[in-house]
Amino acid sequence: MNLAFVLRVTSILLIIVCIFMGLSIPVALAYGEVGLIPAFLVPMGASLLFFFVIASATRRSSWRALSIRDSYLFVTLGWLAASAMGALPFVVSGSIPNYVDAFFETMSGFSTTGASILTDIEALPRSILFWRSMTHWLGGMGIVVLTVAIFPLLGIGGVRLMDAEAPGPSVDRITPRLTGTAKILWSIYVLLTVLEIALLLAGGMSLFDAATHTFGTMATGGFSPRNASVGYYRSVYVDTVITMFMVLAGINFTLYFRLAVLRWREVLHDGELRAYLTILAGAILLITVNLVGTAGYSVGKGLRYASFQAASFLTTTGFATADFAAWPAFAQIVMFVLMFIGGCAGSTGGGIKVVRIVMLLKQAITEMRYQLFPRGVFPVHLGGRAVRKNVIYSVYAFVFLYLLSLFAVTAVVASGGYDILSSLTASLACLGNIGPGFGLVGPTANYAHFPQYIKVVLSLAMMTGRLEVYTVLLLLYPSFWKR
Repeated sequence: MNLAFVLRVTSILLIIVCIFMGLSIPVALAYGEVGLIPAFLVPMGASLLFFFVIASATRRSSWRALSIRDSYLFVTLGWLAASAMGALPFVVSGSIPNYVDAFFETMSGFSTTGASILTDIEALPRSILFWRSMTHWLGGMGIVVLTVAIFPLLGIGGVRLMDAEAPGPSVDRITPRLTGTAKILWSIYVLLTVLEIALLLAGGMSLFDAATHTFGTMATGGFSPRNASVGYYRSVYVDTVITMFMVLAGINFTLYFRLAVLRWREVLHDGELRAYLTILAGAILLITVNLVGTAGYSVGKGLRYASFQAASFLTTTGFATADFAAWPAFAQIVMFVLMFIGGCAGSTGGGIKVVRIVMLLKQAITEMRYQLFPRGVFPVHLGGRAVRKNVIYSVYAFVFLYLLSLFAVTAVVASGGYDILSSLTASLACLGNIGPGFGLVGPTANYAHFPQYIKVVLSLAMMTGRLEVYTVLLLLYPSFWKR
């Protein structure tokens, strides 16, 4: 392992993040917040200083390809460094004076979780809210994936970085070169972002609100500049547009490339996509029927709110248009189940991922067949192709470590004297990058009331979930640090 080299590429990552942070300065000028410009210049200057110090200290080391251990360490260290530096504008501006709270908010942004400690979001300056939402957008497709696209210009090999960060059992390459894949994914991401902003502007939103809500939608993050989230607008059109793009953001982005090159048959026969849409449709139907039959909603109103919240929870976005904590218990149970599933592999969504759930279900059915026919051969198929046993074993291990992490974080939260519902759903909402939960972290509440040590643990849980558990937990494995 070459720690000096890892620090060197981490310093480059911080420079890239600061370039996007600089976009908040024109926003500050546009809204007469000139006094807040130093809040962005300070971390940008600190990152630049860090870069020169590290570059000077490692000037004798040559650029080379990152090893497996270097890649995992860089991805984890990169997300920690980006969040630590990204928290400074909140602290320097006085918007979030406490650094732990600011770190929690920033990690929630970069990990696309959407959990917040803010009690009055609309009281914050526009430039600070813009940076808050920008952390979502950067974290959505992945700040490391963006770096992979840029590394060839620096002569650095980034072959293993997407394996360490990209959400899903494996990275589906679009092109032979991983850097080409990263560029195409980001291009699709930008194109969908521009399209949603245009549609929201057509619905009467201001450019600022359209951009910030789009950042939260495409990243499946959920940060909104409004206290009432998307429910502030009371617009069927806005709800429909955001619901549609939440669903699109929860789909594997490689499928959009296949559509663009007219490989539509591959898209239609994609097993995970079919399962994803089936789960979403089933959840919408169940919640709608429950709201109409139990809560007295009209069919139209029930379908509108059920579609939005089911999409929000399944894609782990976390936007809200209604107080779902007041909904009937059955509707809440359906949403609770969606919290465990998440979006598709290769999407910006969090959670366990649909493809893993499908694999586990098919393997469970296969095991029952073996009980009846011990000598039979029953391979697991997904999308018309047999799934290798090592992939299924990896899914078993992932789900076990995911649930183990969930129980560990729940125990820490409960140690603060919180009830089991709030402790479990707060932990699940952070580990699954969802944001809101139930109980004391419901749609009308936030995470401000938690003690500082719980906020730190929940922040680490957000990063663990965003980096697919393995990446972070590997650093706790003693053999990782051995030569």
